Amino acid sequence: MPDLPSHARVVIIGGGVIGCSVAYHLTKLGWKDVVLLERKQLTCGTTWHAAGLIAQLRATANMTKLARYSQELYGDLEAETGVATGFKRVGSITAALTDERLEELRRQAGMARAFGVEVEEISPTEVKARYDHLNIDDVTGGVYLPLDGQGDPANIALALAKGARQRGAKVQERVAVTHIVREGRKVTGVDWQGEDGTSGHIACDMIVNCAGMWGREVGKMAGVNVPLQACEHFYIVTEAIQGLQQLPVLRIPDECAYYKEDAGKMLLGAFEPNAKPWALNGIPKDFEFDQLPEDFDHFEPILEAAVNRMPMLAEAGIHTFFNGPESFTPDDAYHLGLAPEMDNVWVACGFNSIGIQSAGGAGMALAQWMEDGDKPFDLGDVDISRMQPFQGNKTYLAERSTETLGLLYADHFPYRQKATARGVRRSPFHNHLIQHGAVMGEFAGWERANWIARNGQEPAYEYSWKRQNFFGNVADEHKAIRENVGMYDMSSFGKIRVEGRDAEAFMNYVGGGNYTVPVGKIVYTQFLNNTGGIEADVTVTRLSETAYLVVTPAATRLADQTWMQRHVGDFNVVITDVTAGEGVLAVMGPNARKLLQMVSPADFSNEVNPFGTAQEIEIGMGLARVHRVTYVGELGWEVYVSSDMAGHVFETLYEAGQDLGMSLCGMHMMDTCRIEKGFRHFGHDITCEDHVLEAGLGFAVKKDKPSFIGRDAVLRKRDEGLENRLLQFKLTDPEPLLYHNEPIVRNGDIVGYLSSGAYGHHLGAAMGLGYVPCKGETAAEVLESTFEIDVAGTRVVAEASLKPMYDAKSERVKA
Repeated sequence: MPDLPSHARVVIIGGGVIGCSVAYHLTKLGWKDVVLLERKQLTCGTTWHAAGLIAQLRATANMTKLARYSQELYGDLEAETGVATGFKRVGSITAALTDERLEELRRQAGMARAFGVEVEEISPTEVKARYDHLNIDDVTGGVYLPLDGQGDPANIALALAKGARQRGAKVQERVAVTHIVREGRKVTGVDWQGEDGTSGHIACDMIVNCAGMWGREVGKMAGVNVPLQACEHFYIVTEAIQGLQQLPVLRIPDECAYYKEDAGKMLLGAFEPNAKPWALNGIPKDFEFDQLPEDFDHFEPILEAAVNRMPMLAEAGIHTFFNGPESFTPDDAYHLGLAPEMDNVWVACGFNSIGIQSAGGAGMALAQWMEDGDKPFDLGDVDISRMQPFQGNKTYLAERSTETLGLLYADHFPYRQKATARGVRRSPFHNHLIQHGAVMGEFAGWERANWIARNGQEPAYEYSWKRQNFFGNVADEHKAIRENVGMYDMSSFGKIRVEGRDAEAFMNYVGGGNYTVPVGKIVYTQFLNNTGGIEADVTVTRLSETAYLVVTPAATRLADQTWMQRHVGDFNVVITDVTAGEGVLAVMGPNARKLLQMVSPADFSNEVNPFGTAQEIEIGMGLARVHRVTYVGELGWEVYVSSDMAGHVFETLYEAGQDLGMSLCGMHMMDTCRIEKGFRHFGHDITCEDHVLEAGLGFAVKKDKPSFIGRDAVLRKRDEGLENRLLQFKLTDPEPLLYHNEPIVRNGDIVGYLSSGAYGHHLGAAMGLGYVPCKGETAAEVLESTFEIDVAGTRVVAEASLKPMYDAKSERVKA
C-alpha cells in the first residue's frame, strides 16, 4: 500500500528523467514535502529506451548552458548517489555531405566558440582519422566537439531519484494521478489511485507536469495547454562487432542518421523526414516499457544509406530493431515553466528526443524558477507561454508532428518555414495578399506575408545559406519604404485591451513608461522584472480615460497578457485579447502622408497627428484608427480597421497607391529596415535577462515615477554603471550575410555574439546587434576598439555604433 502524505508542497507527476531531475533539484534547494508520483515504474515511458547522447551545443547560449550543466551533473552523480550513470566524454563528430550543410556546421562552430564550447572544424581526412569505419567519398567536412558524451539514460534517472530521496523526497511508483482539483487559477490537490486498488488525495501548493508523452492529457486535467504528440522513433543495435573500440558519437544529418558505439555494438538511429505520429487516440493505459511494432520498410532507406556510409554494417547482424515513442512539440523546443492558464501549475515535458542531455539543466532551471518566482535567466526558447492555445488541437498536432521529428536533422536554413499544419490563423488581408504574389511564412500559427513575388516568379522559398531567391525582392521592398511608400500587414501582432477604473494606475505600475497622458497618445515602453530585465516590449495607446491598447509581438501576446494578469492585484481592471478584432496595415515611407491624404479627409499633419499619437479617421467609405508609429524608421502610420471593413480598406489603399507606385511588402523587409535603424527585436536583442539600460532603452523608462516594477533595479544600475552595451554593427564587406549568434571579436578576442542580424539594403551591408562587455569603460572607450564579426570561421571587419546608423536623430520618422 502506498505510504503517501495528505499534504505536499509540490506534487511532481511523472517519473522519467525529467521528473526525477526536478525532484532532485528542488530538494537540493532545501524543499521539503516533495512528492513524485509515477503511474507505473520509473523510466518506463521514454527514458528507458533513449539513446543517451549528451551533447553540449544547442541553438542559443542559454540552452547550451543547460546542456553543459547536465554533463557536469551526470559526471558527479555517481559519487553522490552510488548509482553509475555511465556518463563518459567520448566526443562527437557531425559530418556534412553538401556545401550547404558544411556552411551550417561552420556557422555552428562559430556559435560554439562564442558560447565557450570547445570545437574543431575538421576536413574529410580528419573525419576519417577519428572515425576509420566511415566511407568519406562524399563528405565535405565536419565539426568535432571533444567534450560531448553519452550515458545510461535509465541509470541517470534512477541516480537523480535516489539523490532526491536522500534529501527527503517521496518517490512513489505504481500510483497514477486520476484527477486534479482546481479552484479558480490554482490547483489545490491531486487524487491518486494505486495499482493495488488503494486511493487517496494529496493537498498541495503546486504541481509539476513531467508526464512526458502523457503531458497533454495531464495538462488537460490541470486546465492548461501542453501541445505535444508522441511519434515513433526507430533505431537498430547490431550484434557485437569484433575489434570495435570506443568511438565518438557520429551524426550524418544529410542521411538523417546518428551512430553510437556501446559495449562493442553499434547503434544506428534516425530522424527521418516523414515521421509517424503514434497513439493519436490516446496512449494505452497499461503502457510500460513497451515497444511498438517494427516497420522495416519505413527504416530501410536509412539503413541502406548507413551500410554505404559504414560498410562494416553490411557484415554485422541486427541484434535489436527498436521502435519506441517519444514526444515532440510543434516547434521542436521543449515546454518549461509556469503554465499561463494557472498560477501554480508548472510544466517540464515535450523534449523532442533530447531529454537526457536536457534533463539536468531543465530540472535545475525550473527548480530555481520555482524557488525565486522569477526565471533564473532567459528561457524564452522553451517557456510554455510561447505556445498558442490552438496548438493543443489534436488534429493540428497530428499533422505537425509528421514534420518536427525530421526537422532535428534537416538543414537549418535561415528563414526556413514549417510545411505542415499551415493556414490555421489568417489575417483579414490574407486572400488579397495572396492574389498579389505574397509568399507566406508561419509565425505563432499566423500566416504572414514574408515577401512579395514578382510577376512570373515562383512564389516559394528556395533555401540557402547564401543569398536566397527573395533577396532581390526584399531589396526592392526596402527601397520602396526608404524612398517612396510601401504597405504591409501587421495584423498578427497581439492587441490587448486594458480597461477599468484603475487602468491608468495599473499601467503605471506594470510598465516603465508614463501612461498619464492625453487620450490618443502612444507610449513605447517595456514591462520590467525585479532585476530590470525586459519581460515585454510594447507600444501602449490611450484609447479613453479608462482604456488602453497594448500592442505586443505576435509570439508573446499570451505571455505578455499573462504577465499583466499576474500583477493585477487589487487594481480594478479587465484585460482582454482583442487581436482578432482588427486588421492592421502599415503604410510607411516618405510618401505615406500623401497616400493617406488621398483616401481620407482627415488631417495627417504634424500639428494634428504628430509622431506618437493616434486618431480616428474616415477612410474610403469606412472607418479606421491610425497610429503614427514605425518599426522601419520612416514616416508612417499603422492603420487599425475592424475586421469587417478590412477588405474594403485594403482595396482603397492599394488602388490609390498605384498612382504613387506603392509597393506591397513583407515581414523580411521589416526586419532589414529595423536593423538599419537599430530597433530592438524582443526575444533576440532584448530578453528578461537584458537590463533595460544596457539595452539602450533608458529613454523609455520614466525613473521619476514613484513606483513601478523594476524601478529599484533601474536606479541601481544607473548609479553603479553599465556592465554591457548593446551595439549596432555593419560589416565593411558587402558580401557576407549575418543571421544571429555570430561571434563578436573585439581587439582580437571573442567577447560576445550577435543577438540578431539581417542585411541592410539601404546601407549596403549585413548588419547586427549584440552586447559587448564594458564594465568600467566609457562608451567612447568601447567604440575606440577594433571590431570584427566571425562569419562561418572568417573574421570580417565591422563598424560599431551606439547610435542608429540610419537616421540617428529620427528626422525622417518625425517629418
